[in-house]
Amino acid sequence: MTGNLIDRHNRHLNYLRISITDRCNLRCIYCMPDGRLPKLDHKQILTYEEILRIVKLGVKLGINKVRITGGEPLVRRGVYDFLKKLTEISGIQDVSLTTNGLLLGHNLEKLQAAGIKRVNISLDTLDRNKYRMISGYDHFNQVWQSIIDAWQKGFAPIKLNMVVLKGINDNELEKFAELSLRYPFHCRFIEYMPIGLSGIDPDQHILTPEIMERVSRLGKLEPVANDRNDGPARRYRLPGAIGEVGFISALSHHFCDSCNRLRLTASGKLRACLLSDQQIDLREPLRRECSDQELIELFHQCVLSKQAGHHLAENILIKSQMSKIGG
Repeated sequence: MTGNLIDRHNRHLNYLRISITDRCNLRCIYCMPDGRLPKLDHKQILTYEEILRIVKLGVKLGINKVRITGGEPLVRRGVYDFLKKLTEISGIQDVSLTTNGLLLGHNLEKLQAAGIKRVNISLDTLDRNKYRMISGYDHFNQVWQSIIDAWQKGFAPIKLNMVVLKGINDNELEKFAELSLRYPFHCRFIEYMPIGLSGIDPDQHILTPEIMERVSRLGKLEPVANDRNDGPARRYRLPGAIGEVGFISALSHHFCDSCNRLRLTASGKLRACLLSDQQIDLREPLRRECSDQELIELFHQCVLSKQAGHHLAENILIKSQMSKIGG
């Protein structure tokens, strides 16, 4: 029972996002609003060996793209050796990393040695004081220097992700987009998704049409064609820009019909959708030394459970915390 992972809606799922830890060295208001969320015990988190086994089976089923997330993935001990083993798995065409950038600058050579060529970096503001307010820490200068260092060392593309929040960082939309005029960065605006406990009020949401209207004040947005490594972002380029801007619109412009991903949480739950609490446990079968065939059947069970679309518009609460699912 191998072959391509195709769901009931004829979507080919070839992309696996893996959270390797629920721990983070920041406390962003939309992810860990009070900074006191309970942490997984060490024994509850998948070992690297368990993750690699899952990935190797996933590759047999058609997975060829992997992204490593957290929490903050670079806080986990042994991550660079793990990444090297991951990038060496035959059949994987792309391995990338999502990080908050705090530990990035001093470890760029280790990431390159592990085979990582591109990174996504969370950067919700270009203002140092606002960064401290959003993240809980005064680390903006360190993160920005890490971004510049990554660019100078040849990581590409570097994608900068801003979760847009009214009254917090929406007065920086044009300034953030202007980065694409000076650097070859992909500056991406993300609609806030109400997942788990959050310090964000619904009135602070801003949808993509308004974000695009403001960014368009800098010039006409010219569409850029997606390539095989792209996720759900709609890509554009401003006149004369060497970089790009992108928009990820889970609420205003559903991309569910083209979703090609599965998610593996740090605790070993396989999820077909970020915006659903439905999940299948792989950790328990792994730890009772199940067969590969049993894991393969669980993969297919998860794929067949994937719904046509999410239901956020129906005000259905997603109980799982983003830091435990993987951003």
